[in-house]
Amino acid sequence: MVRRSSFGPGRAAQQRARVRRPAAVGSVRVIGGRWRGRKLDVLDSPGLRPSPDRLRETLFNWLAPVLPGARCLDLFAGSGSLGIEAASRGAAEVTLVEREPAVAERLRQNLSRLNSAEEPARVQIDVVQADWADALRDLPGKWDIVFVDPPFEQGLHVDVLNALVDGVLAVDARVHIESAVRDRLLLPPAFSVIRDRRFGDVQARLVGRSAPPIASTE
Repeated sequence: MVRRSSFGPGRAAQQRARVRRPAAVGSVRVIGGRWRGRKLDVLDSPGLRPSPDRLRETLFNWLAPVLPGARCLDLFAGSGSLGIEAASRGAAEVTLVEREPAVAERLRQNLSRLNSAEEPARVQIDVVQADWADALRDLPGKWDIVFVDPPFEQGLHVDVLNALVDGVLAVDARVHIESAVRDRLLLPPAFSVIRDRRFGDVQARLVGRSAPPIASTE
């Protein structure tokens, strides 16, 4: 079941009125765009591992040509550092998917603070409390950019990529994948690597859909 909360023009004040803020144990900052320098509170939750600044800076340099106006899906949102960074830098629509209720609530609280009355929202951001597979099944439309950064120990990367092949990606979609360097990640044939780089123990890949084979005329 998908539980959705929307943050866009006219909704910020309503959401702020509902906010209860349990103590955070850390924070991560937005590093570019209209929310540059703003901090996002982060809870201590198993498997929650915000992408480091250096990785995000590189990733969004890779995405710069395709990000403005894009429809983005963050399937394992956690701190929200990837999806909110995309919103800050010009995405038209961002959906943050998070399974854990407390972490999803923290995302809502962070977005309520970002979408203040003095800084009205220019982008539609939804928080969806659901498992990634339910979200892919139930959310409508096609996605231009998808962030895939699950807890490494769960080994979900290939399952998620195989699910993305099934009609949810736009024609020229980009998929960002983070995995442990120690894990050998074999991409499904439907995807090919556009850019990749190692950041300490983390491997970041930007992939796109592979061109279909040309049918023989002989």
